[in-house]
Amino acid sequence: MAVLEKYDWIIAIISIAFCASSFGNGANDVANSYATSVAARTLTMPQVGVLSMITEFVGAVALGSRVTKTIKNGIIDINRFNPAPATLILGMGCAEVGSAFWLITATSLGFPVSTTQTVVGALIGVGFASQASIKWEWTSGSVSQVAASWGIAPAIAAGFSALIFATIKYSVHNRSDSLNSHNRTADSPDDLKKENGGDSSDAANIEKGPVGPAQSPLAAKQHLEPDERFLAPYRHLAIFHPLRLWSFVKYFLLQGVTRDCVTHDSDRLAATHARAARYDNRVEHLWTYAQVASAMVMSIAHGSNDVANAVGPWVAAYETYRAGIVQTKTDTPIWILVIAGFLLGAGFWFFGFHIIRALGNRITQMSPTRGFSMELGAAITVLLASRLGLPVSTTQCLTGATVGTALMNYDLGAVNWRQLLWIFGGWVLTLPCAGLVSGLLMLMALNTPHF
Repeated sequence: MAVLEKYDWIIAIISIAFCASSFGNGANDVANSYATSVAARTLTMPQVGVLSMITEFVGAVALGSRVTKTIKNGIIDINRFNPAPATLILGMGCAEVGSAFWLITATSLGFPVSTTQTVVGALIGVGFASQASIKWEWTSGSVSQVAASWGIAPAIAAGFSALIFATIKYSVHNRSDSLNSHNRTADSPDDLKKENGGDSSDAANIEKGPVGPAQSPLAAKQHLEPDERFLAPYRHLAIFHPLRLWSFVKYFLLQGVTRDCVTHDSDRLAATHARAARYDNRVEHLWTYAQVASAMVMSIAHGSNDVANAVGPWVAAYETYRAGIVQTKTDTPIWILVIAGFLLGAGFWFFGFHIIRALGNRITQMSPTRGFSMELGAAITVLLASRLGLPVSTTQCLTGATVGTALMNYDLGAVNWRQLLWIFGGWVLTLPCAGLVSGLLMLMALNTPHF
């Protein structure tokens, strides 16, 4: 039986905020793992939706516990709350609300933000509001170490990815063998059309739409958005007609994984893609299997590292609620990791398309070998950080990996620096926005008049 039973209602609210935060985490961050696979047409959105549910769950449940401890106890000194344990419960609840608010807002705006930065900012806001000591100094899990990892991790991921792609480029693409010797750069729109599909005779330009295994170029051009596909055919029926009600159900369940996340009409982006070297499509096709494997590894790494962002504050509140005292060292219950792992996948299933669109091909030209290099380089970085107990941003790792791979074209014009600036802007807004929401909530709660 819980010692602080009279605060049941706070735990209930925190649990709702935890679910929203985990859902927002999945909607925003899971796309990091699979955006390159969708952009390269290696996987379709429904396939990615199913895979993400599995891989995020495995990562969160099997590998997530260690990082959770760092997030929970490393940012603010929770010993400040020893005289009033219930205040810690309140503070962690405000942190969950602040994180959930910013993640869902950023996702709806198309900002691929760092969920690690989000929870750190939310905890800093709570620390300021409650006058708790914030660990700025260079100690394990402190703000300084986390901040340093935001700069160091993307650079390391860029190095890993560049090294991996360089190995593929010079040992596979540049070989004189008849299958692997077609290293060339597309100079005309016709070249682009020939080199982006599985076969030059029926390939589609990447700007024209996704061409999957069961799609023709014409079908790709005639892609129907969920509203047209599920709702429009039944609008003439009565609102409570069974077929129309079923159309609402299908729209709700499938709208997130049936959207076009690849097509674009930007001439500037097409010019950026044209600066990237093109390689034999037969070779690229052989690497689709490796790209899927690397994407799954990246997703497992994300589940292991980023589950702490939603679980950490909740665990601190829940264990304090049960024990009646501030708990500095507790194990993360496996059942909450199970719930968080499921919600990460569900968040991507319903709203991950926003970030798939923002990443995808908008930074540089994607292909299976490039995507494999990006995903594997970022996954290595995240898994190493998870092993060391250092929370890093998978968003920033993948962004660094993407830039590192793109620079192997030896052409700065092959990178869409404007999109990188947009992404960086979202990172800059993350700390103050999450911190402001959680801090203001904490201030209002602490200073609310009462009888």
